[in-house]
Amino acid sequence: MPRARHIAALLIALALPAWAQQPPKLEPLPEPPPPPPGMELDQDVEPQVTITRKGEDTVEEFRVNGQLYMVKVTPPGGVPYYLYDDVGNGDFTRRDAQDSGIRVPKWVIKRW
Repeated sequence: MPRARHIAALLIALALPAWAQQPPKLEPLPEPPPPPPGMELDQDVEPQVTITRKGEDTVEEFRVNGQLYMVKVTPPGGVPYYLYDDVGNGDFTRRDAQDSGIRVPKWVIKRW
């Protein structure tokens, strides 16, 4: 039984420092200052984001000047993927979230 007391005392001694630490008093962040004159945000350049649900997927559409340039699709419990319109002609290409943007050439050099 003395061994169990030693183990219990050790566990309590290890738990006391963690229990005694209190988080610091948190205060809300102040509002950011207004931008300097001449540097106001241009609402035409800021993307407009529309979030909708299609079935179980969450779809975020990003537009600038009313033109759709990117769509982010987040399936439930899955990894989001992106559809980009690089040229602006309405043809979207898919890129996954893990995609680094580097395209590896897949040329056939020789076939046997």
